[in-house]
Amino acid sequence: YPGGDKSGSWLDRLKRDGIRSFGALGLPTTKLEDWRYTSLESIRNTRYEIADVGGEGGRMETDFALRSSFYTENDLRLVFVNGHYTPELSAIAALPAGIIVGNLQEILIGNPGLVEKYLGQVSLFQDRAMVALNTALFRDGFFLSVPAGIVVEGPIYVCHLSWNNSAGRPTASHPRNLIVMGEGSSASVVEVYMGSGEEEYFTNAVTEVSLSQGSVIDHYRLQQESGKATHIASLDVHQGRDSRFSSQVISLGGSLARSDVRTVLDDEGAECSLNGLYMVTGRQHVDNQTTIDHAKPHGTSTELYKGILSGQSRGVFNGRILVRPNAQKTSSRQTNKNLILSDEALVDTKPLLEIFANDVKCNHGATIGRLDENQVFYLRSRGMTESHARSLLTYAFASDLVGKIKVPSLQTALEKWIFRRLLASDMADVGVGA
Repeated sequence: YPGGDKSGSWLDRLKRDGIRSFGALGLPTTKLEDWRYTSLESIRNTRYEIADVGGEGGRMETDFALRSSFYTENDLRLVFVNGHYTPELSAIAALPAGIIVGNLQEILIGNPGLVEKYLGQVSLFQDRAMVALNTALFRDGFFLSVPAGIVVEGPIYVCHLSWNNSAGRPTASHPRNLIVMGEGSSASVVEVYMGSGEEEYFTNAVTEVSLSQGSVIDHYRLQQESGKATHIASLDVHQGRDSRFSSQVISLGGSLARSDVRTVLDDEGAECSLNGLYMVTGRQHVDNQTTIDHAKPHGTSTELYKGILSGQSRGVFNGRILVRPNAQKTSSRQTNKNLILSDEALVDTKPLLEIFANDVKCNHGATIGRLDENQVFYLRSRGMTESHARSLLTYAFASDLVGKIKVPSLQTALEKWIFRRLLASDMADVGVGA
């Protein structure tokens, strides 16, 4: 790994601490409350090899996947193939002076002081096995540093692409991403995770975000892994005074997918908005875990996660809002809504408030239901087929979350993807890559 030749360096110590923590914790089991409904036995019983980039055939396949992904040719993008930066598929345009954008490996080799203060300090791993494993094994990832007062125009796409290129043996990659925002700065980042076909592989990604006073970031994560992939992702955010953080987690692919989003509002006036949309079918399993930690007064947070499930799929939502004793004047709202389209789909949802302050406004709620048959009948009476009526109502259920996406190219592409998925046939008969 980068910096590994410097015995006793801070990076060596960080990675050793990561592997020690993972060794002590072990792979999570369903005996742990946070993993109660999500089993990792498929990982435990599979021998993975560390993924490499592969030959030109793989590059051509990756390029094809890129052309069909969620960005335009003019968007700035960094592409990582099996966890390795691939410059020939990337496009880094001229940026305002002072902005540093690139791959983490080069930074760790050339100027490690830029990241030492932040790497491993936002995503704490002492009690989180999968973050510890990533800390021990990561090789590369995305790095963005925006100086004070700078606004980055347009989105920055970070494309993590995976495929199995080891003679059919399952591979694993551990991308690590780091975003550091100076005072009053602003940027939009879109993380895309995609896979090829129905290949089996394991992605364990960690993203750390540090927001200084008054800084703003809109963060999007689109997960569309292959139908046999396992995807685990952790997003950790530290917010300074008057900072604003917005997150959109969109889960579409993978056999097993888990997203863990945690943000700490660590100074007065901080705001965050966590939103998520998950659409699963067949035997897919999707797990969303969120934590909003109001550590200081006058913080504001909103959260809306929606799920659409069909076939024999299963969804999990576990949302926690923590208001600490001195976080007076906190305002927080959390909602989880789920739409069930088949008799065998299942959702486990647990919104949770932990309030230790007495001057706050907080509420939460969760719903699980089916399409309104009266609405289906009304649309059919206006000439729609039953299938199209159900598809339209299902899209309407998801549309408010799609409308929150501020990146036009991503919003348009996601709308088209959802319509193709819904109109192809009933969701129970549609594959992940439809």
